[in-house]
Amino acid sequence: MGWPYIGETLKFYTQNPDSFFANRRRRYGDTFKTHILGCPCVMISNPEAARIVLVTKAHLFKPTYPPSKEKMIGPEALFFHQGAYHSRLKKLVLAAFLPSVIRGSVSEIEQIVLKFLPTWENTTINTLHEMKRYAFDVAMISAFGHKRDSEMKGIKQLYQCLEKGYNSMPLDLPGTPFHKAMKARKQLNETLRRLIQERRGNEKAGGGGLLGNLLGAKNHKVDQLSDSQIADNVIGVIFAAHDTTASVLTWVLKYLHDNRDLLEAVTREQDGIQRKIIEENRRLTWDDTRHMPLTTRVIQETLRRASILSFTFREAVEDVEFEGYYIPKGWKVLPLFRTIHHCADFFPQPEKFDPSRFEVPLRPNTFIPFGNGVHSCPGSELAKLEMLVLLHHLTTSYRWQVVGDEDGIQYGPFPVPKRGLPVKVTPLQK
Repeated sequence: MGWPYIGETLKFYTQNPDSFFANRRRRYGDTFKTHILGCPCVMISNPEAARIVLVTKAHLFKPTYPPSKEKMIGPEALFFHQGAYHSRLKKLVLAAFLPSVIRGSVSEIEQIVLKFLPTWENTTINTLHEMKRYAFDVAMISAFGHKRDSEMKGIKQLYQCLEKGYNSMPLDLPGTPFHKAMKARKQLNETLRRLIQERRGNEKAGGGGLLGNLLGAKNHKVDQLSDSQIADNVIGVIFAAHDTTASVLTWVLKYLHDNRDLLEAVTREQDGIQRKIIEENRRLTWDDTRHMPLTTRVIQETLRRASILSFTFREAVEDVEFEGYYIPKGWKVLPLFRTIHHCADFFPQPEKFDPSRFEVPLRPNTFIPFGNGVHSCPGSELAKLEMLVLLHHLTTSYRWQVVGDEDGIQYGPFPVPKRGLPVKVTPLQK
């Protein structure tokens, strides 16, 4: 269980998670205990056991994060609840991310891409940094609908300060990253409350997006949401949509760079779509993104190979007998997505990047990049859409070369290529 209070947190967040999990699995088996971020935890790496926690006996394991994370995102956020409140919120959040809704966002997302890409031409960019900027702008559209740049700039600055303290030790002392983040969280709450009040007072300013959906709930007495509930859920969605998507896109560029034949095959697929768009004198559409099978498999294999979300947090709501173990009430339970995705029993040669794995049906419960059950990620379709739109324009118009020869991984907390993958971007000569 590591050191008092600190436990194994420092080891867990500074080394390769594969090594951390593999060492303990070798010693203790598929189910073992540890202590991270101030909490005793049980980690499980068997797909059937993960399904029990996430789906079949989900009522015994409520979604949770360490208290420091709940404070930072907001205790009323969807992630931290189950039961009637969760069901009501999930319906409202899902309604903002249904395919029938996000198909109307393709042109807005495309405009963001077309604004970003020319700024990368003939220069060296930090891929992770640029993908964070892109994912944040898409998250803003999803959260707020039609946005005013002045509002968004302030929200972005406060969110970035919040993000810096998210994975720090929860020491609320002046000068610590956690203290600065909590200060930014308070200001962010005030900013969002002002925006909520403004939109409540002006029906025409609803602006769509998740915020519009949550505000719309006030028309139904049973579903009425307070300003703090709305603010916590908007912050929660931005948090969920931002870093993860940016990290996946960074890995997509890395894997395509390292697999040139695959990059050329993806480009051929996208060139075919582009020719059709030019012939029909139109823009990229939702239907176009449904006809990108190879590009979609590249994204799926990146989600498996990079496994940005190594695990998810649950908490035992009562003392639980589980697979021959006793889990005390209040202990955290972490299904290890990354370990399942990297298991050779389910994915032969798991270290190899091979999108063709997804040409055939997979064994159930072995590919869960967006979680499983009632608490699975409601924004998964939007995440895939923004990746496809970016890859369409990037592969058909540009090439990128990694700068430097440092070929490693850094963890903070999501695994990303060293130094954020610096690349030199050049336009394709056509």
